[in-house]
Amino acid sequence: MSSFIGDYICKIDDRGRITLPTAFKKAMSSDSKETFVVKKDIYEKCLILYPLNEWERQMEIIRSKINPYNKEHNIFLRGFFKGTAEIELDTNNRILIPKRMLEECNIEKEAVLAGQDTKIEIWSKNEYEKVSSGEDFARLAERIMANEETKSEK
Repeated sequence: MSSFIGDYICKIDDRGRITLPTAFKKAMSSDSKETFVVKKDIYEKCLILYPLNEWERQMEIIRSKINPYNKEHNIFLRGFFKGTAEIELDTNNRILIPKRMLEECNIEKEAVLAGQDTKIEIWSKNEYEKVSSGEDFARLAERIMANEETKSEK
């Protein structure tokens, strides 16, 4: 399984291509076959880039929780898959992001590719600079991680 670490500012060419950082390319497992699935994030104004093997793992999680005969579940699936695209690395290690997806997240000339363990977030450089940091992140870390530590001590 791939583990992506770090964030990289990348240029976007006129066709919507972004060069995948070398560190991310090296981190990819051989079973990913240079194929990705890209979709808009559920919570943030960014895109999520899943290597194919991680996308398949996510699909297993979803399938285990979904009943295709439940109307609410179908609405969730429709929203989850809306705008999703399968993309591949070209011979120059670039990915072509559909323009509609870039526009939806206000990603123009520069993007930040941020490793998030098994996936990569793609942000507008301006939006990425606004996301939680500093004291907000410190409080969040304390709330989440302190609770986990407390649970494990019991």
